[in-house]
Amino acid sequence: MDAMPATELAFRNDAYARNCTARVIGTDDRGIRLDRTVFYPTGGGQPGDIGSLHLDDGRVIAIVDTVKGDGPDDVLHVPTEGSALPAVGMAVTAEIDWARRHRLMRMHTCLHLLCAVVIGDVTGGQVGDGKGRLDFNLPDTQLDKEAITAELNRLIQEDHAVRPRWIADDELAAQPELVRTMSVKPPTGQGRVRLLDIDGVDLQPCGGTHVSRTGEIGPVEVTKIENKGKQNRRINLAFLS
Repeated sequence: MDAMPATELAFRNDAYARNCTARVIGTDDRGIRLDRTVFYPTGGGQPGDIGSLHLDDGRVIAIVDTVKGDGPDDVLHVPTEGSALPAVGMAVTAEIDWARRHRLMRMHTCLHLLCAVVIGDVTGGQVGDGKGRLDFNLPDTQLDKEAITAELNRLIQEDHAVRPRWIADDELAAQPELVRTMSVKPPTGQGRVRLLDIDGVDLQPCGGTHVSRTGEIGPVEVTKIENKGKQNRRINLAFLS
């Protein structure tokens, strides 16, 4: 069986791209594959994008989820159940729900700020639409909601630059402190790993989509701190606007 061609991940170079032209390279009962896409597939705690595919015959297919397929650059666009699938080779315009994606970008970047404010290994997390959470391994640590909220908003208002960069596998292996997550390790074996650099604040591996400056996040608050086990503390965040 021939390997499926890799998809060009347009969102990796430009998280602000809202649409792109593409061609269908495959379909199956899991979803639709394109030769390039702006749709981010579920991963790293960030939900997959939703949106639509505008076909060159005038039809529009609603995409209700985006997930990873069989390889690192294999992206499956999940259509509404019962949708007629497009033919391989058909030209399409792929368009994400930008308002939702932008909220996810803002929250994902904010969770990286939370990693800089709360010092501890991350045991889990989830980027949500307008809210998010991180779980930390923090034995015998008292956390103050108001203090964390104030520090997050200070870093947001300072408007730090946010940019991706890459590091070689062997460089990352020599700097294990860059990896904050205990349960999920960054993918290696491709020769390099993508980092997210929040200027002067935080640097760690991440393949998700982010805003370009912290000021774009907007005001946030810590809504709840939960005790999820002997050493596990869950910090929940939400936008104020």
